[in-house]
Amino acid sequence: MESIDRAAAIGQFLTSRRAKITPDQVGLPVYDAAKRRVPGLRRQEVATLAGLSVEYYTQIERGKVNGISESVLVAIARALELYEAERSYLFDLHRSALTSPQRTRPRRTGHTIRPVVQRLLDGFSGPAFVRNARHDLVAANQLAYAFYSPLYPDHMRPDPTTPVNFVRFCFLDPRAREFYPDWDQMADGGVNLLRTDAGRDPYDRGISDLVGELSTRSDEFRIRWARHNVRLHYTGTKTFHHPVVGDITIGYETMPLPADPGMVLTLYSAEPGTPSADAMTLLGNWAATNLATTATADQPSRSPSE
Repeated sequence: MESIDRAAAIGQFLTSRRAKITPDQVGLPVYDAAKRRVPGLRRQEVATLAGLSVEYYTQIERGKVNGISESVLVAIARALELYEAERSYLFDLHRSALTSPQRTRPRRTGHTIRPVVQRLLDGFSGPAFVRNARHDLVAANQLAYAFYSPLYPDHMRPDPTTPVNFVRFCFLDPRAREFYPDWDQMADGGVNLLRTDAGRDPYDRGISDLVGELSTRSDEFRIRWARHNVRLHYTGTKTFHHPVVGDITIGYETMPLPADPGMVLTLYSAEPGTPSADAMTLLGNWAATNLATTATADQPSRSPSE
């Protein structure tokens, strides 16, 4: 994604969206089905649905987006039947395409949180953690570190200056396919979320570097990234297979931290009285024991005379 032309990205995204919609889905007659050379809508069909000239819409897909009004974007989104995440992504791309890099200070993805946020994490009874827009695990409470211990090859609590990355783990670590029983769903979700975050901040060098790395090292990632799918991530359930306590199905809630742009808080909670809740209790006990052992081992040795 590094040095991507944001105007060109709009065209790529619109092309990918119209390829997913057939004429009959939007009520258009098809008189020459055998001669159609595109899997979805043609440019002229999108233009007709949006109330635009085909020349104007074609120029938009070719990256000429200066002067496009919000009403035009709304009409295109309606014609392509974009859902909430796709509409937000389109508007994010358009806004970033009109922003001069010289007028916007590039910022690196943050790796630290405020002390009050850490206290909130520590006060939550279930796993709680914060990730950044690059999908690095920036901070967590003890139970969350235990929950995501498979991401750390050697220690449950790693050096905070080198956080692990959820998307890199999913695509480059063979243990991910065991940790995520439905690996395909998690892989799709991870890429779609990363693309959504990338659309919000075109100058985040950390995201650009990560996408470049994964595109080079993983065919699975590259194929998914090329689909231009996006996603919003607020609530739901996930299933994991933890190497210590086995299968866990857990509900989640996510929310951005407005005072820390790009940071997202996630809270996990297992339904009371279920095997997953019992597994979380066992995991908490394991975490307390593991951390206590690690802390003891990290203490400097003392001679008998001290």
